[in-house]
Formats: sequence, C-alpha cells, structure tokens
Amino acid sequence: MDKKIKLIPGICDTKNRHYLPEKLLDGKTTVNENGNNSQVYPGNLKEYRAVLADDIEDVWYEYVPNSYDPEKKTPLVVSMHGGLMTGWGQAVYTSWTLVADREGFIVVFPNAASKRMWMMECDWEKVIETLGQISGDVPLLHKPENHVEDYHDVKKTVKLIEKMKEKYNIDAGRIYMQGMSMGNAMTGQFARYMGSILAGAAGSGCPTNSKLLFDNRHRVINQSGPLDIWQSRLELDKVPPHYREGDHETIRYNLEYWNLVNGCDALPQIGIRDEYNFAFYKGSQGNNVLMDVKNRDHGQTFDDAELVWDYLFSGCYKDESGRLHHSEPRKKWCVDEVNFAVAKDRRKAWVNNGIMELHIPCFFWEKIKYHGLNGNAIVRGSYAYIPVSSLAEIFHMRLKTEENGRVAYLCGAPQIGKIISEEVEEIQFAEGNIACIVNNSVESMYAEAVMKENELCVSLEWFARRFLRLSVSECDGVVYATDHPSRISWHMADLIRTYLT
Repeated sequence: MDKKIKLIPGICDTKNRHYLPEKLLDGKTTVNENGNNSQVYPGNLKEYRAVLADDIEDVWYEYVPNSYDPEKKTPLVVSMHGGLMTGWGQAVYTSWTLVADREGFIVVFPNAASKRMWMMECDWEKVIETLGQISGDVPLLHKPENHVEDYHDVKKTVKLIEKMKEKYNIDAGRIYMQGMSMGNAMTGQFARYMGSILAGAAGSGCPTNSKLLFDNRHRVINQSGPLDIWQSRLELDKVPPHYREGDHETIRYNLEYWNLVNGCDALPQIGIRDEYNFAFYKGSQGNNVLMDVKNRDHGQTFDDAELVWDYLFSGCYKDESGRLHHSEPRKKWCVDEVNFAVAKDRRKAWVNNGIMELHIPCFFWEKIKYHGLNGNAIVRGSYAYIPVSSLAEIFHMRLKTEENGRVAYLCGAPQIGKIISEEVEEIQFAEGNIACIVNNSVESMYAEAVMKENELCVSLEWFARRFLRLSVSECDGVVYATDHPSRISWHMADLIRTYLT
C-alpha cells in the first residue's frame, strides 16, 4: 500500500542567484527558478564517505525512507547530480525522496570525484575547439583516457551499487539511474557501457553528443543492450556548444539511438498535458519516452522523478538472466486518443497517432488590418489552412462542391475519435468569404476562405475549436489539437514535423 507523501514548509529564497546555494543545507530554505526547483533538505538524507575504487575517498548520500521494509526486495534509484553540483544538491532539486517515501525504495546520490564534474567520454577535438572560442573562466574538464569502464566515476558507481546491495535488501532486477544536465550525460554513458546492471535509465537536459552514439557508418555504439529509457528535454534549453549538431538534431539522434537499441515502433504515441509534451515509443526489447516541457530552461522539473517512476521505472524489471520485462506501471501512459496536427508546407497530417495525406500542403494565411493605415498593414493573426476536402476526411463528413470547387459543403456531424458535434447538419464555405453558413445561419471565421491549387481552404484552428471544442496550440509552424488543455512545445513540434515530411 502506498505511503502518504508530505511536503515540509520552507522559506523561498527569492534573492538567491547561486546555482547551488549552501543555505539549502539549513533544512528551512527553498529556491525556485525556471529550471531548478527545490524542496527543503530531507531529514533522512545521510552523508557517507569511503574508498570505493582506485584508493580515492568518495562521498555519497543515501535516502532510506521510513516506509522501507528490510524484509522485502526493494528497488534502488541512483541519481546523478549536474556539473558543479553535489549529491545532496540533486536530492533537494528532485522529488526522488518524496516518491521514495510513498513507494518504499532507496535512493543514493553520489558526488562526482573531481571538481564536482563527472569523468565523461567526449568529442575532445570539438571541446578544445569550442573552449578556444569562449572567453572568461570555464570549468576544468577532464580529457578522457583509457576505456569508459576504467573511468573512476564509472567504477565507483558500480561499486556503490554493490555496496547498496550488501547493506540493504535491494532487488537486483529493479535498479535504475537518473541524472540532470551533466548527470544526464553521465547516466547515458553508464547506460551504454554498464547498463546491463540497470533496468531503466532517465535524465533531464544535456542529451548525448551523437558522435558518441554512432560510429562513422551510423551503427550504434552499445555494450549493454536494451533497457527502458526516459529523456526529459526543456523547450528553452540548448545543447552544449561543443556538440557537432544543433538542438533539434541532437534530440532526434538520441531518440533514434534508443529506438534502434530497443526495437521501437516507427511512430510514437503522443500525449500533451498542458505544458508537458510526451512521445511514448513501444519497443520489442524496451521502451523509450521523450518528455519536452514548454517554457522551461536548463535543469529539471521538480516532478520529473515522479513522472519517470509512475510512467516507466515502476513497470520495468530484469530477470536473473538479465532479460528486460514489463508489467503495468503505476500510471498508464497519458496518450492522447484524440489528436491531430499539421505543419507548414507539409502534405501530411498527424491524426489519432497515425499519418494521413492532405490534398495539398498546409499553409499559413494572415488576417490583415489595412484600412485607415495610409497604405500600411498590420497582421492580426496567422492561421494554418488546409483543404475543406481534407477536413471532410479527418472529421468523417460528406463533401459537396459547386462552381469548380469555389463553393463547398460539409454535411453531417463532424467527428474525431469519440467526439461528435451533434449540432451540425451542414456547413457552407465560399471563396473570398470570411463568413460561412452553419445550419442556415451566418457565422464569421477567423479569416476568409482561400482557393489554392484548385482546393478551397479554411482555418484548421477555427474549425477544431468551433465544432469540436478542441484545445489548439501552435509552435514553430506546427499546429496541434486534442480534447483537453495542451500547449505544444518546440521539440515536440520538430518531432511531429519530421514525421510529416
């Protein structure tokens, strides 16, 4: 039975400008900014020091909840801090300790061994090139040597997991890792080389440089095999400048990598809940989840751990042979059963997590104010336009046309999924008219009907809101509609546009 979670009140330090203020150690203070949010320092969080490997004393923090039952096999989560942070910092900047209180698992938060920076495999030539272009102080970076398995931070993490298994009743088939920023890069590195001891891995911010994922023949570089993966991205985040590609490309390469390793379906199931954008990939070997959060900067949302656990970690485990299995996670994937999307200049549409052809490519049409402006003009709105004939197909209506298509009628109740607009019997459109006739009554649209490539076209946003009461949002030329509040994000828009190309 789930134990109850309780937040401890704290005093928010709104004057803080430090990445990891030591004031958080007082157990009374919280900090919040658009990337990192904290709780007060957890009472059960304990610091430990010991030599784990290479005669180096390491530091880590253990969180054992009061709900832990030593008589039961217990999951273990290893959570990796961002660069220039600490294990205790990762503990206060995540909800792992709170979720552990409810679920009864144990969390360990290691410190990086040197200068609060993880020993990382990297594209070293590009790093040096980039650092040469940056003025001012930069953190000291390690030059990778030997094999990843020989890096001290990798070896000591393996030893730390072994130590937790000796100290507590850990379920060896339910060990997971999660990280933020450089800790996400560290988690990805561990998952690719030592992931056989994990059932799942997750991270927020700082995706992996594609040169570390694929060789020069675009074959995956992997020594661990499949495991369930969660990739949290932040809409306002940027990939490190020493990567060889841009933001969208890096995100797509990271998705492609784990889709190939896990044997995932070609198309994801999409779900957008307010500002949280999910793409769920089901795989024959393992699952892969993308979460992009609108209007967030580099870091992690405070509920990231809750979402990772509820949707992924709680439903995956490995048997004694190391084979990955799945059970029902704590929460069912939040897939939008009703959704459709179009993208500027694309001739395809995303409809209920599948793809259909449009009769002509989607284009954007502007609503203009120009009277009384001495010949100038003001754009009052820009809307995605698709053919009325395509609306008929998407919403299961009958189409009639007159005057070489310049007049069109949609007949019957528009429907998508289980949503039906029973109030509609007939809608008439005519080229050049901002008005349409609905059940023999006059109504104005957002902008006028337009002929393009011999097709009469109208605003998709207007139609979806007016007749289906759908929530519609736009980002970077991609319009997304579903039956609940949602706001499409930048990376999700790029992902959908890629599938519509």
